[in-house]
Amino acid sequence: MTNGETSMRLKQMAFVMRHAAFVVLAFMLLGCQPAESKTDSADVRKFLTHYFSTWSAKDMDGYGGCFHEQARITFVHEGVAQSQGLTDFLHGQKLSHATATVAMTEVPTDMKILRDDRTAQASVRWKLTKGADITLGTDCFTLIKTSNGWKIVSLVFYND
Repeated sequence: MTNGETSMRLKQMAFVMRHAAFVVLAFMLLGCQPAESKTDSADVRKFLTHYFSTWSAKDMDGYGGCFHEQARITFVHEGVAQSQGLTDFLHGQKLSHATATVAMTEVPTDMKILRDDRTAQASVRWKLTKGADITLGTDCFTLIKTSNGWKIVSLVFYND
């Protein structure tokens, strides 16, 4: 083997070694990431699905039970925030159902959840159907885990 061939062979081996080291490093870094997955957030997803289904079923007691007693609810419209306490918000929701001329249903269409053992934040896209009218929007939740399960302490929502 000539010096040129040896040099070329060493360059090829160095190239392969650098790429192999990069792949090993990438897998090691992936292992350092939090083990967040859909199954890790299954309890939060179940809670949020329950939240939407109680509202759609006009189960205002069940719906109200999703909130912490100190919850604040904020509706954002054109950059202006309108905030309410829980009692006023639930009263408004009850009136909405009571005065609706057609059935209303709201279903989640996408959930993004960030959580730990005590708290969770979720951004949930939803679709509200009132007869033939469809409204899309987003609910941004802050949840806390209580002895009775997850509770909403903050809800910020808006329509598209």
